Amino acid sequence: MTKKIAVLPGDGIGPEIVAEAVKVMQALQSDGLDIELEYGFIGGAAYDEVGTPLPAETITLAKQADAILLGAVGGYKWEELDISVRPEKGLLGIRSELNLFANLRPAILYPQLADASTLKSEVVAGLDLMIVRELTGGIYFGQPRGIRSLDNGEKEGFNTLVYKESEINRIGQVAFDIARKRQGRLCSVDKANVLEATELWRETMATMAADYEDVELSHMYVDNAAMQLVRAPKQFDVMVTTNMFGDILSDCASMLTGSIGMLPSASLDENSKGMYEPIHGSAPDIAGQNLANPLATILSVAMMLRYSLDEATMADRIENAVSKVLDSGLRTGDIYSDGMTKVTTSEMGNAIVAAL
Repeated sequence: MTKKIAVLPGDGIGPEIVAEAVKVMQALQSDGLDIELEYGFIGGAAYDEVGTPLPAETITLAKQADAILLGAVGGYKWEELDISVRPEKGLLGIRSELNLFANLRPAILYPQLADASTLKSEVVAGLDLMIVRELTGGIYFGQPRGIRSLDNGEKEGFNTLVYKESEINRIGQVAFDIARKRQGRLCSVDKANVLEATELWRETMATMAADYEDVELSHMYVDNAAMQLVRAPKQFDVMVTTNMFGDILSDCASMLTGSIGMLPSASLDENSKGMYEPIHGSAPDIAGQNLANPLATILSVAMMLRYSLDEATMADRIENAVSKVLDSGLRTGDIYSDGMTKVTTSEMGNAIVAAL
């Protein structure tokens, strides 16, 4: 049966990198991948088109699709807009509308890029880490929130960090299940010594561990986790954490691999329907210049095939093609080093298609 893919290019470099991922999907279509692509607006592009970062048509398209491929949202152009209609509200909104509560962010160092990391190669060589981030709760969604004036005329900004036990349980189940399929080690990251919401997080994770005797559960405060990611990242197998902590730690982990332009992500609902996107931003400073690295977006397609479309063999093909192209010495500017061949966004996409 034909699977419908909602394609949301978004802003900045989004349309360029998504175009290369579409090339890859079209190449696989000729080999039997039965998919249909349908495009929609999100973020700043949607605001420019219809005055909202998340049009109703886009929500309908995403809900009817079997999976969603997203480019990036945001940019300097929209920074002065009211916060209620900034591009990022489109991203938060679609996660909430689709109940995409589980964000999977792998940090894998390709051996060809060991020298691209700012850390010593012996610290990062062989890194294969999965961060599981809770995506629809916590301080990004908690109410009340806002900016108010106090009696003395001073302004005060406030946000609410809140987690229900059921929210912690469902993200914990995803993390434990992933750890069970990997090395069997799960580190739960919190700030339970000062935040009651994450004290409940730690208690809930510890309770769940009784149902996963084959998984070794450990706990770590987020400040120590950030330090340990830089000091000895290979000590981790799977990390699970809150929305905000996961946002920060996954970006930190991405730089261990040499470039944020290499890392894909998946955001899943309870039925493994997902939205797939590179973890980097819209990079407005290089938008439209054919300079961006499309590999994270192309690898996001591999995650889509693996987690939502049940096409693991084709996912393997994409990942092997990426490795083959890196072996050949082709590099976009973000991962370029002396002796390699610098290529454009479209040239890298063409090389992946050829390697397939």
